[in-house]
Amino acid sequence: QVQLVESGGGLVQAGGSLRLSCAASGRTFSSYAMGWFRQAPGKEREFVAAISWSASTYYADSVKGRFTISRDNAKNTVYLQMNSLKPEDTAVYYCATHWGVAISREDYEYDYWGQGTQVTVSS
Repeated sequence: QVQLVESGGGLVQAGGSLRLSCAASGRTFSSYAMGWFRQAPGKEREFVAAISWSASTYYADSVKGRFTISRDNAKNTVYLQMNSLKPEDTAVYYCATHWGVAISREDYEYDYWGQGTQVTVSS
């Protein structure tokens, strides 16, 4: 059974930084692409970043240059370093495993999801 557990969320002032972690188990982690998504209150879930098994990355325009996705296959963990945070980054952040090796912004291509971690950015 695949399990994803996110951590690292919290309350931060605008301009600050947070580092999210997502620990995976139950799958050959290194063989799959991983993604981060977020959902703000009253809004649809949106793509944030993705990383392939070979560490190719893909970002939403809204976070490009501020967020960095990375992975440590030895620790079965994917990270999201978030810098220069803005109030509009406030959301619940979810990590997910892609069903294959490609990186994608389409949430229907991700088959397992974590429970989410809250990120709140105050102005």
